[in-house]
Amino acid sequence: MSQESNLQRRTMTGEFAITAEVTPPLSASPDDLLSRAAPLKGRVDAVNVTDAPGARAAMGSLAAAAILINDGFDAVLQMTCRDRNRIALTGDLIGAAAQGVNNVLVLYGDDPTGGDQPDAKPVHDLDSKGVMSLMRQMRDEGVTTSGREITSPPSFFIGTADSPHDPAPDWQPAGLLAKIEAGADFAQTQFCFDAAVARRYMARLSEHGIPERLKILIGIGPIASAGSARWMNDNLFGVTVPDAVIDRLEKADDQKAEGRRICIELMQALNEIPGVAGVHIMSPNQGMDVIARVIDDSGLRPAT
Repeated sequence: MSQESNLQRRTMTGEFAITAEVTPPLSASPDDLLSRAAPLKGRVDAVNVTDAPGARAAMGSLAAAAILINDGFDAVLQMTCRDRNRIALTGDLIGAAAQGVNNVLVLYGDDPTGGDQPDAKPVHDLDSKGVMSLMRQMRDEGVTTSGREITSPPSFFIGTADSPHDPAPDWQPAGLLAKIEAGADFAQTQFCFDAAVARRYMARLSEHGIPERLKILIGIGPIASAGSARWMNDNLFGVTVPDAVIDRLEKADDQKAEGRRICIELMQALNEIPGVAGVHIMSPNQGMDVIARVIDDSGLRPAT
């Protein structure tokens, strides 16, 4: 039977967790994936492997996660509802658990019409809550949705996505509560570049007892430039880069270095916010060596 994951152990014991995201290459060589992830070794608690982000095919996330596990990483398998029906989902989840992949982040998946094969047909047999419910049933009851018994049930640590925001006075976290009921154990969020917003958001979630039931890792990342920040505001749903951050980047002599400093300050601030279980660092355009440098300079982990 699968064992408890490193990410699960760290978050459940109240230690500040750090995860980072790697996009698998369009390559049949495991070395291409491992060289991409290498700067993260010893620095993160788990590495997320994306599942055809932007609806563009790459090395499959299940295979990529298994390769990383075999190389000594803990992995978070991202699995979308877009490409599989419940039969394929069940088989892939069993296969992931058999290879020691316990952390699974369930996502809806990007629309194929925006990818490089726009005629591809999306599946969406189950939505994200349906997949989480399937995983919880497999783990806790040892059966599939049809009632068939699983010989050795998996030990999933079930993840969901979230988007921190400044909650209105009457806002209620109904969606997040529904995901917890479906089976979510942890959440990795969209980018949040305002620690004050994260503090107010977590305070509202705490009023509903959510951080006791769901381990929340706030999404952050080193912004490369003021132009990149504006692009994120215009194109990434649920992301707001504050004007003060953009102004700070614009005035910097070295905008990439300033982006790293802003990310480090956010990490340190989030570490002090009650209910925040850790951070999820994303840097799709700058590479893993930049994430490694941010982690080392944050003081939250011993430099490797």
